[in-house]
Amino acid sequence: MYRYDQHDHQIIKERIAQYRDQVVRRLSNELSEEEFLPLRLQNGLYNQRHAYMLRVAVPYGMLSSDQMRKFAYIARVYDRGYGHFTTRQNIQYNWINLEDSPKILEDLASVEMHAIQTSGNCMRNITSDEFAGVAADEVIDPRPYAEILRQWTTFHPEFAYLPRKFKIAINGALEDRAAIAVHDIGLTVVHNDAGEVGFKVMVGGGMGRTPILGSVIREFLPWQHVMTYLEAILRIYNQHGRRDNKYKARIKILVKAIGADVFAKQVEEEWADIKDGPGTLTQEELQRVASYFSTPAYLDLPASDAAYEQHKADNKAFANWVKRNVKPHKVAGYASVVLSLKKPGVPPGDATAGQMDFMADLADRYSFSELRVTHEQNIVLSDVQQSALFALWQEAKAQGLATPNIGLLTDMICCPGGDFCSLANAKSIPIALDITDRFADLDYLHDIGDLELNMSGCINACGHHHVGNIGILGVDKDGSEFYQVSIGGAQGNSSAIGKIIGPSFSAGQMPEVIERIVQVYIRDRIENERFIDTAQRLGIVPFKEYVYATPIKTTEHHGEDAGSVVSY
Repeated sequence: MYRYDQHDHQIIKERIAQYRDQVVRRLSNELSEEEFLPLRLQNGLYNQRHAYMLRVAVPYGMLSSDQMRKFAYIARVYDRGYGHFTTRQNIQYNWINLEDSPKILEDLASVEMHAIQTSGNCMRNITSDEFAGVAADEVIDPRPYAEILRQWTTFHPEFAYLPRKFKIAINGALEDRAAIAVHDIGLTVVHNDAGEVGFKVMVGGGMGRTPILGSVIREFLPWQHVMTYLEAILRIYNQHGRRDNKYKARIKILVKAIGADVFAKQVEEEWADIKDGPGTLTQEELQRVASYFSTPAYLDLPASDAAYEQHKADNKAFANWVKRNVKPHKVAGYASVVLSLKKPGVPPGDATAGQMDFMADLADRYSFSELRVTHEQNIVLSDVQQSALFALWQEAKAQGLATPNIGLLTDMICCPGGDFCSLANAKSIPIALDITDRFADLDYLHDIGDLELNMSGCINACGHHHVGNIGILGVDKDGSEFYQVSIGGAQGNSSAIGKIIGPSFSAGQMPEVIERIVQVYIRDRIENERFIDTAQRLGIVPFKEYVYATPIKTTEHHGEDAGSVVSY
């Protein structure tokens, strides 16, 4: 994985010194909160309900074991013993003291990490496929390009104050696991008819108040021009994006207003002036960056391990875990393992300091000291020998990291919601816990099959509810917390925006609402049909009719306990 050079080290060192001085001036009231706000946001520090929240960048989701141990250290020393992994492959700490934040940034720098540009109207963390470099369906490894874009976007002076935040995702596999259609820019690495490498470019995707799928504005862009072409896109956005209304300031609004064809024409005209300038990539630079992502020292192994196959045959629990949590690898005899951060009773995406240390140990022993953060808020060990899977499963199970639910209903995406976020209209963690309780029967869960449930505590859609097969949105209804439900959303190659089924529900009704939706699916599905396929075939009417057919009893839920914030 990428290692900092002298320029990276110097930039981070200078930024920390600058920020430490800003914090000192804020604590002495030399700076007002209004003056300090943009300064702290540039360093990933938010002021939330109970304390400051620090968001740390994990570039394209890749972590070393040492970096994961540093995350554990920060959780243990500066927070309340845990961290929250996010849909942008980052980690957040929700209980940070302002005076500690410069020291935390120093600690992060010691393992070549930072929190720069994880907030503010700038280009955010570049995200990618969590199986990049090892996926069986990979066309081109996108990580070198992701790293080049990371370097290009960091402190880019022309785009430090965009009309609104800006997110870029890149995918290099046949299956889109980076959700590129709902990003401001989505890149897919492709080959043209001549076999040359380039990118298909999508622009104008996003969620929030106006969910929109991105539009393809170029089917093939030669890889040498990825930075100059993106620069042209950002220049058009910077010039014409709205700044009078933050709810209409994202690039998706501009693209929708003038049309994708007109936007593409403007980009092409802007690009013509810069396409062969200093931002043009060279083969030497690509190779330099790609060398940091060298192939691990894989062993020459058989395609199938006999003992592993026997364990699957003899142990149903292990077989279920393999089916859901073990993914194909491009190298014979290896697999990628998804460690589930969705254990019942725990907020989705949360990991304790002990679990983080443990995952780092697993990476050292089983996966070349490397981990990945997934878009779905889980952790991946990318390179595990098949022969080691049974032992790894036993260890992970003992630490609460082997719930066999990847891709199932309880593998839900969930933002921290109203328990922490000052922007949220409603809590999301208690609802997630209630739904997980309702679907605690693993056999029933496996019978339901693939089903993506995404939940957000407000319209900002940090939980990506718009593209959940079932989406839940927290809303404010006359000062009370209610929940709006949508059906039919999807991410990946067949991305879609879900449709709202009707009036919102109270917190106590939500488990029964989800149960009724699932019952319609089980009743009406065709053999081997996934939930999303049934939902898109039937439309929302059958689900709506059944959900609202009879009154839904309100039950007690986690949020009604004193102090609904979950702690460890």
